[in-house]
Amino acid sequence: MKTSRDDDSESCLGESQHVSIPCLMCLVFLLSFLLNTFSLWVFCCRMPSWTAGTTLQFHLAVSDAIAIPVTPMMAVYFAMGNNWPFGRFLCQVKIALLSSHIYGSTVFLTLISFHRYAAVVHYNRSSCIKQKQFVRKLCAGVWCALLIQSLIYAFVLPLSNNNQCLSIHQKNLTDSYFLINFILLIFGFLFPFLMSAVCYGRLANTLTRLNISTAKGLRVKEKSQRMIGMCLLIFGLCFLPLNVMRTIAVVLKKYFPQHCYVLLKVETAYYASWILIGVNSCLDPLLYCFGSQKFLDASRSLRIGQRDSPNRSDSENTQNQ
Repeated sequence: MKTSRDDDSESCLGESQHVSIPCLMCLVFLLSFLLNTFSLWVFCCRMPSWTAGTTLQFHLAVSDAIAIPVTPMMAVYFAMGNNWPFGRFLCQVKIALLSSHIYGSTVFLTLISFHRYAAVVHYNRSSCIKQKQFVRKLCAGVWCALLIQSLIYAFVLPLSNNNQCLSIHQKNLTDSYFLINFILLIFGFLFPFLMSAVCYGRLANTLTRLNISTAKGLRVKEKSQRMIGMCLLIFGLCFLPLNVMRTIAVVLKKYFPQHCYVLLKVETAYYASWILIGVNSCLDPLLYCFGSQKFLDASRSLRIGQRDSPNRSDSENTQNQ
């Protein structure tokens, strides 16, 4: 049976979300802040030399960290029912940082997949993705592209007159949201995910033929299997729900705006998926442990008091990164 909200699209202006969404968002924010602060400190202060793989992991950690400042503001925004109290400039900052965070994470996860594939499947061949100088330039190019993208979105999707910031209920942006969503879905999620899946599929096939009779072979296989599982888990658990719910929301808003009750339920699910985006920042430090023996050694040295252990592991682990 239809309610009055199903027939009156004008009433579809957003509503306050259940208190669990902003509370969980703040909890994830706190955990993400602690883990990423620790990760960046390990990269910058405990690892005197970086490999190509370590460089990619560091930039992934940076892309995770840049979303942390806006998370509390988002929690307030959700709790206040799509009422952004922080002004136009901070709305643009929110859009820019979130865009750089999400799509920076997917790009760097994909590059880590390429690097691991090249390091294991083509371990005896030279490859630019295994060269530290090339990877540094590549990361700089990625950040330039992310900056341009974030600035475009920040100015194209402004704060509305009724204090809505990046909301499905901004009617003047319905067509823009629809177009941008499918651009981001294809190039920001599906393409990176498929490329990572292909790399890890080839990697998994190689691991079945890997000689594990030696300690080195067994270590490489275990590390690679953990990386495969963690990377695909991050794509599936953290990024897939956001892209699915956002796509459903923009299609409903464009073609079925009269079904307000359904749209509001989808909107709630979409906001809940932002919590999983934050979980991504909590899972990535596990990826660093699986993918870099140097990061793992540096972390362990904090517990056992061996401050020089990262230095000792440099030479023996460079070939595995």
